[in-house]
Parts: sequence; C-alpha cells; structure tokens
Amino acid sequence: MEQISAVEDFLTCPVCLETFKEPVSLGCNHSFCSSCLHHYWDENKTKKCPLCRRKSSKDFIQVNFALKQLSLSFSKKEPAPAGEREKFCSSHPEQSPLFCLDECRPLCPVCEFSLHSGHKVVSVDSAVSELKEQLHSQLQPLAQRREQASALQRQYEEINLHAQTQVKECERQIRAKFVRLHRFLQQEEESVLRALREEQSRQAQTIEPQLQKIREKLSTLEQNILTVEEQLKRQSMDFIREYRHTHETTQTLLSQPGPELGPGLLINQAKVLGNMGFKAWGKMRALVHYSPVLLDPNTANRWLYPSEDLRGVRRGETEHQQVPLNPERFTKYADVLACEGFSSGSHQWDVEVGDHPGWTIGVAKESVDRKRERKATPENGLWCLALYSGKYIDVVCKTVNLKRSPQRIRVRLDYDKGKLSFSDAEDMSLICSHEERFTEKILPYFSLGKAGDAKTKEIKICSTEGL
Repeated sequence: MEQISAVEDFLTCPVCLETFKEPVSLGCNHSFCSSCLHHYWDENKTKKCPLCRRKSSKDFIQVNFALKQLSLSFSKKEPAPAGEREKFCSSHPEQSPLFCLDECRPLCPVCEFSLHSGHKVVSVDSAVSELKEQLHSQLQPLAQRREQASALQRQYEEINLHAQTQVKECERQIRAKFVRLHRFLQQEEESVLRALREEQSRQAQTIEPQLQKIREKLSTLEQNILTVEEQLKRQSMDFIREYRHTHETTQTLLSQPGPELGPGLLINQAKVLGNMGFKAWGKMRALVHYSPVLLDPNTANRWLYPSEDLRGVRRGETEHQQVPLNPERFTKYADVLACEGFSSGSHQWDVEVGDHPGWTIGVAKESVDRKRERKATPENGLWCLALYSGKYIDVVCKTVNLKRSPQRIRVRLDYDKGKLSFSDAEDMSLICSHEERFTEKILPYFSLGKAGDAKTKEIKICSTEGL
C-alpha cells in the first residue's frame, strides 16, 4: 500500500491534486498538468515553477509521454466510448493529439510524430494557450489599425462634404458669371438694334426729301404735258396767242436736269452688321480677364483665402478656413501653389504685391514637402524672392539691397535653360536671378504673412497682355 501511495503521489499534479492529464516537466524536474501550469502562469503573469519558483527557460514545453503513459496505466481508465470523444486519428483513437506550432495543425503522436523532427510540437492545451497569447498580442495592433481606418474614414467623409460645397460654390460662380455675360450680350443686342433703328431713321431722312422733290417734279411735268396737249388742240389765232408762253414754259422744264437717284438711299447693312460679334467680344474683354497663372485652392493653407477668380490670395487675420487636410494642402506654412506647372519652355507672370509687408513668391517642385517644417531654399525644392521684416531675401537666402520697394514683381522662368529671375515690373530692373537644372515639374509658388495695417491685403497675379 505504501508503494501504491508513493506512486499515486508521484503521478499527482501539485496544482489540481489529481492524476496527471497531459503532464509536462520543467527544467527543475517538477511536473504538472499542462493546463494547470499554463493557467498558473497566466494568472500570475510569470513563467516560474509553482513549487520551487524557479523561472522556466523554455518557451514551448513538450508533453512528458512516459509520465503520461504511466498516469494512464495507474488510473486504469478505459478510453471513452467512440460517441463521447473526438476521434482525431482513426488508427489510434485512444491517443490524444499533439500540435505542431511550425505547421499550425494537430497531429497523431504515433503516426506523425516522427515526421515533425525539428518542429516545435506541444500538447493541444499548450498550443491553445500559446496561440491565444499570440492572438491576444494582435488585439492592440488591430485596435490601432481600426482607429487609423476610422480616422481615414472621417477624413474621406470630410473631403467628400467639402467637395460638395465646392460644387455648389462653383455652380454659384458659373451662374453669376454667365448672368453678367448674358446681361452684357442683351445690352449689346439692344445697342445693335438701336444702331439699326438709327440707320433706318437716317435712310428715311435721306430718301424722303428727294422723293418729295421727285413727286413735285412729276406733278409739274404732268401739268405741262396737259397744257401742251390742250394748246395743240387750239386753232389759228388762239394757238398763236398762247404758243409763246407754253413754249417758254416747256423749254424751261426741258432745260432743267432730269431726275437721278442719289447715294445713301439704302440701309447700310455693313455699318450695322459688320464685325458685330467681334465688336461685342472686344467690349466683353473689359468683363473677362486672362491670367497666365491661376491658384489651386486645394493646395492653399487654411489661413489663406484665394479670390473667386483664383488670381489673388489674402491671409486671414483672426480665423482660418474650414477645409479638409487633403494630401495636396500645405499645413505647416501659409503657402499655395498654382493649378498648372511647367516642364519645358519659357514663362512669365507679374505679381502685384503693393505695400504688403510679408510675402514669398517664386516656384516650387511639385514634390515639395507640404506638411513638415522646412525653409524656402533650393535644397527643399523652392526658389523664391521674399520680403521679411522689411528686407528682401533672394533664392539663396541673401539680403538684396534695392533703391525702392517694387509694387509689382515680374517672375521669369526658362525651364529648358534652368534660369529664374525676379524683376521690378515698372522699370524692369533686375532684383535677383538663379540658375538651376530642373528635373521635375515646377509650379508657381506663393506664401503670405499678415497684412497688418498695409493697404494691400491681397497679392494677385496680373494679366500679362502685351508683355
């Protein structure tokens, strides 16, 4: 009995105090049920032996098959009926499966164990515990990804809402612009119709007097013909007495020039219709303007407010726009780019800066950093002229001494030759220039500080007609 008791103690788990189930042995030679050991470790958040407190150096603990077989023999437990247990291997239904962590699948300890030499093979309970730990460790990254996806969804929704606002604003501007054009064309139509009525009046004033003279002349001739016909009917002395008077009257009428058509009797269609559309277009040019550079509102920093015609920009002094932070938009500085760039050819545009105290104008690479802190230098893809604290600074951050403050700056870019220059547009005196070998698309660039008390609140691109 003492021997049986000793064997029973040897085969009893120190944790659950029952005969071992899937026993595992630690490096300290203490053994436990696999599930009891992992439960203890999970509960205490440590991988120490529950008896001697020695830390286990093994990440994966394999089942002690010898101890397991001994436990089964001692307990004299028959395999459960087929309907009461899950059969993994039809050839060895009494064997509990193991789990290969390398292939992430269960295996029969008799049929397949030898095929997994060098693999990490553990009990199913150990595998479940280990795989649960892996899944648990993935929860936090998944939660982070979920937060990122939620934030991105909010950005997309914000951008979509802003796009709808853009559509409404564009529609408003389109309708307003064409209302002005329609009104102008209606006024031009009325003007041309007035010109037609004036021409009609002129024609009537020209032809009516002449027609009246012809009517009077015709009446005189008809009266004279009747007189002559009556005279020819007279006899002897009656004819002789009236002949002289009738003859003189007739000779007087015959000596006068015959009636002729005068000029300008018809409507002058060429005067009314000639170049009608071209003349209207010429007048329309006062209503429409061409700008060599247009700003892209989608790149404008929140503090910048582009004008409706996209030729000018001002900076908000106390509040910024409610716009989405889309990838194209500048977020660190009050910058904005043009909507079209250049990859070849020569280009120029004038920028009216007036007395604005702080601005930067020039060109930028399409790939310029729009989110982080950086200086406006060629190394960062920016070639600019700036006015800062009353000083003019060129593209390489050198102070430029000028005799007077230019009100309008002309920017000239020769992409193919790699030349960029800034001049005073009034007298074309050169302010500064720079040479660079451009390797990607270049876009006009603008940055704006606060206007303060200056009269010029908005800098704008001017029309270059005639340049």
